[in-house]
Amino acid sequence: ARFIVRVKMADKVESVQTFGKKKNSIAVAYVKKGKGLLKVNGNPIELLMPETLRYKIFEPVLLVGTEKFKEVDIRVRVRGGGNTSQVYAIRQAIAKGIVAYYQKYVDEQSKREIKETLVQFDRSLLVADPRRCEPKKFGGRGARARFQKSYR
Repeated sequence: ARFIVRVKMADKVESVQTFGKKKNSIAVAYVKKGKGLLKVNGNPIELLMPETLRYKIFEPVLLVGTEKFKEVDIRVRVRGGGNTSQVYAIRQAIAKGIVAYYQKYVDEQSKREIKETLVQFDRSLLVADPRRCEPKKFGGRGARARFQKSYR
């Protein structure tokens, strides 16, 4: 006896997953076809604190242009590090995400335009900063600083 197995495949969702890193912060951006949603840890990007750093996150959106972000939903998960490094990780994840999405699902030409615009403004939007905290050594209070020398 033969059995015919039918599996209903869900419609393939056009999505890419990218990450951004800065110091100890890691942000993962999930970019998929949608209607212009931008959320960080489940909250809208407009409510992100601290307020002064909020514009840093809007940089990739404003540089590339809001019309390119209209047809994608971006959800970002971020953890580790402090406020500033988290913000830098988020903006990197968003920038890399939009570039990867355009490379995979749109055309190479528009991807190249986006990439050039972002790199021209700030290279750290696409390239991670390799600097890390140096470990403390003995004989001093920090990585390089030594205890003061005394002769008596």
